[in-house]
Amino acid sequence: MNISRIDLNLLVYFDVLLRELNVTRAADQLGISQPAMSNGLKRLRVLFDDPLLIRTSKGMTPTERASELKPEIRELLVGLEKAVQPKAKFNPYESDQVFRMMASDYAEATLIPLLIARLRNEAPKVILDIMTPSDVNFPDVEQGRVDMVINRFDSIPQSFHQKVLWKDTFSCLINKNHPVLKNFNLESYLDAHHVWVSKTGMGVGVGMDPDDVQRLGWVDEALARLNAKRRITVFTRHYQAASSLAERQDLIATVPSKMARLQQDNSRVSIVPPPFDIPSIELTMAWSPLLQHNPAHKWMRELITETARIIDRF
Repeated sequence: MNISRIDLNLLVYFDVLLRELNVTRAADQLGISQPAMSNGLKRLRVLFDDPLLIRTSKGMTPTERASELKPEIRELLVGLEKAVQPKAKFNPYESDQVFRMMASDYAEATLIPLLIARLRNEAPKVILDIMTPSDVNFPDVEQGRVDMVINRFDSIPQSFHQKVLWKDTFSCLINKNHPVLKNFNLESYLDAHHVWVSKTGMGVGVGMDPDDVQRLGWVDEALARLNAKRRITVFTRHYQAASSLAERQDLIATVPSKMARLQQDNSRVSIVPPPFDIPSIELTMAWSPLLQHNPAHKWMRELITETARIIDRF
């Protein structure tokens, strides 16, 4: 095959078709007509001597050959984008770019305020669009529709770039009038009522099972290793809500220490270390390989990393 005769646009068509599995949606993604996309699919079938997509009862289904080609063509397109990426220097002070990032409310409460303060001085026209973990899924990130995601992740696709922003320990938030503080140990901790809080990764969450220790996360896994179990009364995915419940109710909130320290000036709350060892957690930033070499994106990643480093000193 003479590569000089290959229309590189066909590879873009292939990439979008294999992602959408629908000719109409693929055409809409690329801003072309459906007949043009259908013609592109015909040319792709001739090029690869394979049907590529077959209509079944479940819709368009990739052939074995198409599935084999998908990662190879994706990697090729990423390389091509890098090769033609303009090297123009990014001017943050003049830019009015919108950066879309997913951040858990843990990251939003601890990292984002200082980041915004720095943006006011260094890039006053830049806009942040902060999304919740439930708003975003891995394909959104992979395709560059979301600039970066900042959270704790159990797993991340290998193709993603990632950076650990900091490691954090755990602390307990307890109402200062709570009797547990008179003799705070593992036994009294287990006898008390607790608010569970966590939101790792991204995507729509599901209901919690108090007996599913592995899904309950770090705190309860640490207790399980001691053959112990706490009494969880409330499940929430919001650290701010957990902090408020600890302040106003007889509930203990065991949360990351950087989150707990936001309450250090709150006269109604005590911040105490948990009476058992809990492994530290990592706050991670991840992004698509499509954006790795984008000058504006690189600048924002560096600013986030520097901001996290400042916060981690305290």
